[in-house]
Amino acid sequence: MEKSKNQLITEKSIRLLQQNQYTFHVDSKLTKTEMKNWIEQFFDVKVEGINSSRVKTKKKNRLSSNYTSKKKMITRLRSNYFIPLFIN
Repeated sequence: MEKSKNQLITEKSIRLLQQNQYTFHVDSKLTKTEMKNWIEQFFDVKVEGINSSRVKTKKKNRLSSNYTSKKKMITRLRSNYFIPLFIN
């Protein structure tokens, strides 16, 4: 299963980088514990905490009532760690 879909780059996520917090769009079935373990193993860092939220996307057309949801996680790292991000 693919854990991290992409890093989220917005004005808010760039401000959060100053506080050692990183924002990711992730698989909607992923739990905080799974995300923490994946980040710690993949980037070789220590995670202090994770906040997650589901973001509803807009309807595809006005006739359907189906919403799809994405999951966004903000990861807070311990003070001496960082992730070299935004390399594509």
